[in-house]
Amino acid sequence: MRPTAFSFREMRQPGLLLARNASSLAACFFSALALPVHAQQPAPAAHRVYVSSEKDNTIQVFDPQGARLAAIEVCKRPRHMMFSRDRRQIYVSCGDSNQMGLVDIASARMTGTVPLGDSPEIFDLSPDGKIAFVSIEDENVMAAYDLQSRAKLFEVKTGGEPEGILVMPDGRHAYVTSEVANVVHLIDIAQRKVVKNIRVGNRPRRFVLAAGGKEVWVSNELGASVSIVSTEDHTVRQTLEFKVKGMRASDITPVGMALSPDGKTVWVALGRANHVAEVDQASRQVRNTILVGKRAWGLAAHPDGKTVYVANGLSDDMTLIDTAAGKAVRTVAVGRVPHSVLVQP
Repeated sequence: MRPTAFSFREMRQPGLLLARNASSLAACFFSALALPVHAQQPAPAAHRVYVSSEKDNTIQVFDPQGARLAAIEVCKRPRHMMFSRDRRQIYVSCGDSNQMGLVDIASARMTGTVPLGDSPEIFDLSPDGKIAFVSIEDENVMAAYDLQSRAKLFEVKTGGEPEGILVMPDGRHAYVTSEVANVVHLIDIAQRKVVKNIRVGNRPRRFVLAAGGKEVWVSNELGASVSIVSTEDHTVRQTLEFKVKGMRASDITPVGMALSPDGKTVWVALGRANHVAEVDQASRQVRNTILVGKRAWGLAAHPDGKTVYVANGLSDDMTLIDTAAGKAVRTVAVGRVPHSVLVQP
């Protein structure tokens, strides 16, 4: 933590002169005493790493090397997170309080909420950042909310247990997974309706937009696979199946995915297989599988591409992967049941 300015004026005793500029060691010491652990604010440097902890109702804050800096108290059961378009806030969906928390990054505090439906999970933003499209799991809808007025705008009925949402960059369409129906819904946002159902693998969960926007990758949790959907004709072009030595197919449960900053690699968290797959986007070949923690779930890549951060939901920790070496280099505790990882660009 960067040393905080501290005034010694009130501490002066008669006959004792203190230097106007105290040593940085003293400044750090008194700053630590002045702030409780949960309220300590990280320095406004780039590339902070944020992890949502479902059971602790917090967002844990780390530096890029995995050193813990703070814990921000938020609403109940925080799940998916995104930055606001101006990068001044973090939006977090809270599944048990049926809210979206609005977290101010500078003060490291939740400053407001948006009321949502019953058990919200994944969301995406409109291209201008003004509307949140949220999967409302227990109501089987994709719902749209105005983030300024905090009002619900409309909803679109989906198959059972919608989860993943991807709004296309032009704002015209959204893709939504239905875990029960085993389909991806293509939703026309202007018409506010499903215009196509795309059959994918068993229990589809999350999305990654790849190949310069020409492909949508869909993780199939109970299919041990990823379906690759063309954004031109909305058909499945290929299905990638994962294998891990010594693991049954039923233990390979892909959920979270992340695209490398250069767009050449898709990282896939393989859930109960406790591994992350490194997939070459162009050839669609698995280059490597890397052992991480228990139930690898959400993950995110550092903007420089050198590190991938993996939230392990059953070991309550985060694994740091060195992408050049192709191996895990550090594991840090992140609170109970981590869900998602967000890296400040």
